[in-house]
Amino acid sequence: MDMMKHKSLEPSDYPVLKPVFEKQPYNLSIYSLFSLIVWNTGPIRSYYIFDGDRLVISSESSMHPEDRYLILPISGRGVLTPEELHDLAVDHGYRHYRFVPGDYLDMMERKKVEHWFIISEQVGFEDYVYRTDDLMQLKGNRYAGKRNLIHQFMREYDHRDRLTVEDLKPADTDACLTFLEHWCRLRQCDQDESLACEKRALTHALTYMEILECAGVIVRIDGVISAVAIMSILHERMGVLNFEKAFSNIRGLYQFLDNECAKRLFSRYEFINKESDMNIAELAQSKKSYHPVQRIKSYCLTVR
Repeated sequence: MDMMKHKSLEPSDYPVLKPVFEKQPYNLSIYSLFSLIVWNTGPIRSYYIFDGDRLVISSESSMHPEDRYLILPISGRGVLTPEELHDLAVDHGYRHYRFVPGDYLDMMERKKVEHWFIISEQVGFEDYVYRTDDLMQLKGNRYAGKRNLIHQFMREYDHRDRLTVEDLKPADTDACLTFLEHWCRLRQCDQDESLACEKRALTHALTYMEILECAGVIVRIDGVISAVAIMSILHERMGVLNFEKAFSNIRGLYQFLDNECAKRLFSRYEFINKESDMNIAELAQSKKSYHPVQRIKSYCLTVR
């Protein structure tokens, strides 16, 4: 199929595509429409086209033109069979599906998938999923360290009006962008491509937060934004914590922010998806320390 017919995925497409995504069944965070749009800012670009009642989403790399793939299509008729996926990929001129959730392979039976595709795991792209109630209450010995850090933070800052926690609003955009610039200077984002990509994505999210309907939390200390978090909807039982940034020199602030996110942003969802660790050891250690109830593996399917 001619790529000219594929449309770049932009913030203005959100209202059109939102109804399609409202019943998408997958647990990997990439299937959040918000996430797909805000990360569409780097050398790897996402496109979409409707093929009947199926929304086909593709990715193309300007640096590596051969590195092109589809993610699982979203269809009002439900999940496509491996044979249907195979035919769709061939029709659209692609050889690979990426970010295929492990539960799709379980649902369709791995042997049936292997008849049509070569299966390989995408190491580092396994999503961490938590029970919202666990992160709201932080009960038990396993969360004692988190509770202690939050108590230390509160003793230091929760008096004389030093600390405020607010819902993120469009009027906060400029102040949040100033915070992000400061955070990135401290973390040297310009010297780390993954952090630079994340900065672009978060800037995109803050700039278009109204049309993208994202929800968020900001923490001010002495009137200055010191932490920002943004979530999006994956499906009716699970939300995604897409961005969580705080000044790491303030002891307990990250733990406080995380707990506030669970209480303020995810109370209507049973599960919180905190995305993958991208094979970054420090990030993996942090995500494991909150005791995920599930880890959703990600796979690549290559047409046989």
